[in-house]
Amino acid sequence: MTDLSHLSADDWDEIKFPRPDTNEFDDVVERALSRRGFLSGVVAFGSGAAVMGTGVGSLLSTTSAARADAHAANFAFDGIPIQTDATIHVPEGYDWNVLARWGDPLFSDAEPFDPVNGIPVASSDRVFGENTDGMELFAVDGKQLIAVNHEYPNIDTNLPNKGENGFTADDVTLLQNIQGVTVMEVAEGADGWEIVIDSPYNRRIHHNTPMTFAGPAAGHDMLKTSADPDGMTVLGTMNNCGSGITPWGTYLTCEENFNGYFGVADPEAEFSASEGFARYGVGAEGRYGYELHQARFDVSREPNEPNRFGWVVEIDPANPDSTPVKRTAMGRFKHENAEVVIAASGQVVVYLGDDERGEYLYKYVSNGTYTEGGSTEGLLDDGKLFVASFNDDMTGTWLELTPETTGMDAGEILIHTRMAASAVGGTTMDRPEWVAVNPVAAQAYVSLTNNKNRGIKANAGGDETPVNGPNPREANNYGQIVRWMPDGDDHAAPGFAWDLFVMAGNPTNQDGLYKGSDNVNSGNLFNSPDGMQIDTTGTVWIQTDGDDSNEDEFDGMGNNQMLAGDPASGEIRRFLTGPNGSEVTGLTWSSDLRTMFVGIQHPGAPFPDGQGALPRSTVVTIKRSDGAAVG
Repeated sequence: MTDLSHLSADDWDEIKFPRPDTNEFDDVVERALSRRGFLSGVVAFGSGAAVMGTGVGSLLSTTSAARADAHAANFAFDGIPIQTDATIHVPEGYDWNVLARWGDPLFSDAEPFDPVNGIPVASSDRVFGENTDGMELFAVDGKQLIAVNHEYPNIDTNLPNKGENGFTADDVTLLQNIQGVTVMEVAEGADGWEIVIDSPYNRRIHHNTPMTFAGPAAGHDMLKTSADPDGMTVLGTMNNCGSGITPWGTYLTCEENFNGYFGVADPEAEFSASEGFARYGVGAEGRYGYELHQARFDVSREPNEPNRFGWVVEIDPANPDSTPVKRTAMGRFKHENAEVVIAASGQVVVYLGDDERGEYLYKYVSNGTYTEGGSTEGLLDDGKLFVASFNDDMTGTWLELTPETTGMDAGEILIHTRMAASAVGGTTMDRPEWVAVNPVAAQAYVSLTNNKNRGIKANAGGDETPVNGPNPREANNYGQIVRWMPDGDDHAAPGFAWDLFVMAGNPTNQDGLYKGSDNVNSGNLFNSPDGMQIDTTGTVWIQTDGDDSNEDEFDGMGNNQMLAGDPASGEIRRFLTGPNGSEVTGLTWSSDLRTMFVGIQHPGAPFPDGQGALPRSTVVTIKRSDGAAVG
């Protein structure tokens, strides 16, 4: 059997579930060329009007002189050059330090981390987990808590002594324990920030933690299993990617590429992938051996178990005894993050991206309204779910997913949300990842990481993926960030205007649209925008997860990085570079805004412990040398 463990989740899905070819080449070229004229329209739009009352012009129309004038007021640092080495770099006047690494103890009874052999299974749920991703900070009774996701395992690193005979039961248990979510108390002392070991708030939530379902799909027949005939309880949360935070102080963790954890243990067992399995990438071969040791991950025995993953999960970090809740009203797909904003109407709005090539951007709007200090009952369970439809005239509409519009019942819409979005004709997107809302202007942003299949292949459901306004490049290996402004400055509104905040690219060796937008230059090249947060000043922080080969079309881009963008001027500056092989993902701030916490996922080099040690995903702190707010 070919070893596919090194592949990304997207490439693994491509091999296991190849997408059909759809578009005629001549038509694709004609559409791609027409986008050049469309981008001229973007310039005219931005230069001739303010955007939805915010005073922010279209980024693509902004002149380089205006960007230069805005620098002093909007950035407190000089951009740094690319790096291709095995460590972190930040601007002059800033310092970074390690806060937490995979295997660092949360409790004093955890065995010490072995730099060569890792951690034993007995301690695997008592330590900081693997592959840090989305995270948020919470101030609780004068203490600072960080909730952080652990997305997926790195087999060679986490099981350095794994034998040739496949996964053992202990291997599976260890992998399950090091994923999920960590809640930990952190504190700053004389030697910097550190984990408060044995804090009563410290908690590991993993693949076997009991949880409940809530919302319209709870109890649906497609959620029932032999262990849970009521379809109301489930063990675990998995492949936790992006995150979110609610105004009432809870953490939202998002389940993304859950499909690879399922398979069929017996090669002789009868198995035929259903339409739902095919659309979500569930097949007979799992990636991590779960189905070999735990029957619930064997889809020939428990075909509904995969339906119990792919949700947004709410966790109360202030109550370590609380039970996490899977909120089904926000739909089931490969969730990236959950960006919560209170609309002008008081309704709770959650923006959601489905991170797969050719999938969709969603919005949940509560029926009830939020009042500070009031009851939050039902705000994430009772509402409407919409998919985005973008028009090439730079307007858009949110299409509601209902039984009438989709031909599906309410539970099916939420369990098979991708099919519902296809039914109403949402706009297929170039891997919608993080969504971020500007706290000082009525605008939202989505990272469209890349899509090598744009204009070439259909998505997993057979929906065509033609070149279009927000996705203007065929075979898009660079990615872009799309910004939208809700009608009437109300995030609950059904319509919006949109523009392109930035198109990543390489102006040093590429032509046409592949050069990127005019705010990309030889000093800030990047590809594959992924993680994204907007700070209290409105600065857009962009983290990347792309090709760090620094060769050919990616020449001059170096390692993955974090950049800062100014919504008003369009200027983008490189702030941080990560170790080679790593993704930079996850960002939050201390309560006083003097410390930035940044995640470094799957470093390829032995970071941060040095030569001879296992590489360890890490959360680092970044502070200004003068003690001022960081940013």
